[in-house]
Amino acid sequence: MRMMQRLLLAGLAAWLTSAPAAAQQAAPAPKIKAVATISILGDLVRNVGGDRVAVSVLVGPNGDAHVYSPTPGDARTLAAADIVFVNGLGLEGWMTRLVKASGTKALNVVVSDGIAPLWKERARDAGHLATDPHAWQSIANAKLYVGNIRDSLSRIDPAGAPIYAANAAAYLGKLETLEQTVEAAIDKIPADRRRVIVGHDAFGYFGETYGLTFIAPQGVSTDAAPSAKDVARIIALIRTQNIPAVFLENISDPRVIEQIARETGAVIGGKVYSDALSEPGGPASTYIDLMRHNVREFSKALTGREGLAVRPRPAMSALISR
Repeated sequence: MRMMQRLLLAGLAAWLTSAPAAAQQAAPAPKIKAVATISILGDLVRNVGGDRVAVSVLVGPNGDAHVYSPTPGDARTLAAADIVFVNGLGLEGWMTRLVKASGTKALNVVVSDGIAPLWKERARDAGHLATDPHAWQSIANAKLYVGNIRDSLSRIDPAGAPIYAANAAAYLGKLETLEQTVEAAIDKIPADRRRVIVGHDAFGYFGETYGLTFIAPQGVSTDAAPSAKDVARIIALIRTQNIPAVFLENISDPRVIEQIARETGAVIGGKVYSDALSEPGGPASTYIDLMRHNVREFSKALTGREGLAVRPRPAMSALISR
């Protein structure tokens, strides 16, 4: 009996000694800590990284990266990161200062590398051009983003490379289907109605790729309010070219667009998403949902099936910025 007790005690001691080591061996590897500057990039990184990557976003849903002011918390987030994804093309003018302040050693990835940028005339600076940073508005460019994300994650985490490749391939298939959906919707819009007004010049790549003309009182950045001259020019265009619809953006002050609609009688289409996703559970909480939502709103307003007509007014309101 005593011998049996000794054997049981010895076995229990051996198990207790080995249990921590076994638990340590079974513990999952720590996730790669990734930071994305904007919510749209965050969604792309999550789709490629899957369960191996924990993603933090600096400028969240409905946020405006053009005028964002980083916080001390952002610096701490960057300091702890393994990899940082930025759009580039001049979108995150505050990022250089933030990286320096954080002291981060993370790999910095510009996801727009390899994209041919569009150039637009600077607002209130005739003759000088600015890079249009909104390259994700073309799905073909979003595919390049995905490839750059896949390759950079594989670089810092070679063991996960097969997973990143598989995730990227699956997501690229979804983008291919999305592209076909967008093209089919635009094809149904009459050619003489493919002109719209938006808050700022964020849809240049969409227009270039899919055949719509976008006109905006603000330039490619929202950091300067449109002048009365800018707004008067838009009103004149609507009246002379019979532009059928204007759209509100999720990141912009709606008052100027609403005033333009009142002055001209143009239809206000639904809200569209330019630089940021909607809140979780909203109509554009992923990149794919954003593109589907936007093309649906453009299609509804431009084919005349839906939209809110606003009565013209004889004079411009004081809401227009000077």
